[in-house]
Amino acid sequence: MHNTYNDLVQQTFNFPQEDLKVKDNYLQFNNIDLKLLIEKYGTPLKMSFLPKIGWQINKAKKMFAEAIKKNKYEGKYNYCYCTKSSHFSFIIEEAIKHNIHLETSYAYDIEIINSLYKRRKINKDIFIICNGFKQKNYTSRIARLINTGFKNVIPILDNKEELNMYKRSIRTKEPFKLGIRIAAEEEPTFPFYTSRLGIKAKDVLEYYVDEIEGYEDKFQLKMLHIFLNKGIKDDIYYWSELQKSINLYCQLKKICPELDSINIGGGFPIKHSLAFNYDYQFMINEIVSTIKKACKKARVQMPHIFTEFGSYTVGESMAHIYSVIGQKIQNDRETWYMIDSSFITTLPDTWGIGEKFLMLPINKWNNEYQRVVLGGITCDGHDYYDSEEHINEVFLPKLKNTNGDSDNNKEPLYVGFFHTGAYQDQISGYGGIKHCLIPSPKHIIVDYDKNGKLTDWVYAKEQTAQSMLKILGYS
Repeated sequence: MHNTYNDLVQQTFNFPQEDLKVKDNYLQFNNIDLKLLIEKYGTPLKMSFLPKIGWQINKAKKMFAEAIKKNKYEGKYNYCYCTKSSHFSFIIEEAIKHNIHLETSYAYDIEIINSLYKRRKINKDIFIICNGFKQKNYTSRIARLINTGFKNVIPILDNKEELNMYKRSIRTKEPFKLGIRIAAEEEPTFPFYTSRLGIKAKDVLEYYVDEIEGYEDKFQLKMLHIFLNKGIKDDIYYWSELQKSINLYCQLKKICPELDSINIGGGFPIKHSLAFNYDYQFMINEIVSTIKKACKKARVQMPHIFTEFGSYTVGESMAHIYSVIGQKIQNDRETWYMIDSSFITTLPDTWGIGEKFLMLPINKWNNEYQRVVLGGITCDGHDYYDSEEHINEVFLPKLKNTNGDSDNNKEPLYVGFFHTGAYQDQISGYGGIKHCLIPSPKHIIVDYDKNGKLTDWVYAKEQTAQSMLKILGYS
């Protein structure tokens, strides 16, 4: 009978996969020797693999190029990175190496734009898509960008009053660009019917006629924006909302010749299970084809297509690695593996929204496996991980091997959570104070050097007690 963990994976999934394989009984992630990383830095640790960001960007750009060519589509495609997914300089700077644009969500994002420009990482031709419900500190910074010569800043109007702020503060000879966010209808399982973000679809035409038409020498509507919380999925809800937005674009285009772009937001999923199966090329083809058909039917010019991919850009570039520091058998059904950190503080989406990440052991693949529950070391009853995306259980190797391999038994079990690069630090906070004063783990960056060799360095050491006491006023 085959009952090792390696057998379980081989029998359940198509494995090895592009970014994950086992070599000498140790898991490798994008050809990174995780064993060497653990031996060098210990656990817990988070690791960012920068080249993955460019791979993702270029993959999407290539697929859109193929869809545009296949459908003889007349507009262009523009890839924007959604900065709120991860604001770190090494993330954004890696992304903009690949000729992309940026999307912002709050006032302080504009300070990042200014910093990137001062450091000559971007120029004033880059598209800056400004989303969110905006306070004065945000709109004033947007206006300052436009006034200082950023040609392609597009504030996306989230409500009818927002335009007044730009009328008062933007002073340019050329008309500045505007976008309107359409308030999408939420999916049936949501507790409310319409998104709190954006302007109601039925009000957009009237708003344009009353507030924008006739002022083309001062400001111009260039973009319609749509974003759906559930992401880009092949279901009736997504296609229905997309079609409604395109139809609105076609109606507006007939009376607003300056309108030339549609922004379909973000929402491409990433792999959270070895069973992940999503046909990106099919979805892109269908999106491009759907937009073209609607425009042809309405006899209007096809718009340029913008996307704002956040999780898709950065999510698959990071992994969190923990050690199992103890086993607790609490009853005849539940075996707990205790990790040397906390899910609440390092992977808050597992606790807050029940998110599942791709979880695999780093070592002991030839050990027998068992069903377990992973527990964090806070005192919170919700600090656990008990199911994977493809199954309502967690299976991991037993801590000790029964084949007599004593060296195997001396080494702790290491567990990796992969594709964790989006939102986790933004939600839990980087540094600062965490639940039960659990420290933020060390953060390692992995990249290729100029000779094409993998290299790694410490971006941030594990948080110290002294840094926390200072924040809390004890020192």
